[in-house]
Amino acid sequence: MATEAFEEIAETFEFLDDWEDRYRHVIDLGKAMDPLEDAFRVPATKVDGCASQVWILPEIDGQGPDAVFRFRGESDAMIVRGLIAVLHALYSGLSVSNVLKVDAPAELARLGLNDHLSSQRSNGLRAMVERIRLLAAETAG
Repeated sequence: MATEAFEEIAETFEFLDDWEDRYRHVIDLGKAMDPLEDAFRVPATKVDGCASQVWILPEIDGQGPDAVFRFRGESDAMIVRGLIAVLHALYSGLSVSNVLKVDAPAELARLGLNDHLSSQRSNGLRAMVERIRLLAAETAG
């Protein structure tokens, strides 16, 4: 259950043979994101468990399980900013109930990220997924 935006990333990854090209593509995705204003880089939006500084700001439209989940994010590390962009493509626009149904490890495995990220980056990615799922669960009720 992936969004069209995530499917586009997966298709691009299939086209890119070299992991270095994929790595650059992830960084480019992060560069294309709008920056998160300093006012939102606060402890309440900070993601614990990441080696880099990471903030995720939920933007949920509606209430209950049918509320539409969106978020903005930021990191001080370019690759992590790119990973936020990948997660944005995976989750943004789904209902909060569907966010909870996404098998993030399986979807991200399609990109081969687990094989090419350091253990710290992988742990940080898991922490971001957990934060997104927590935000969705709080809204779903």
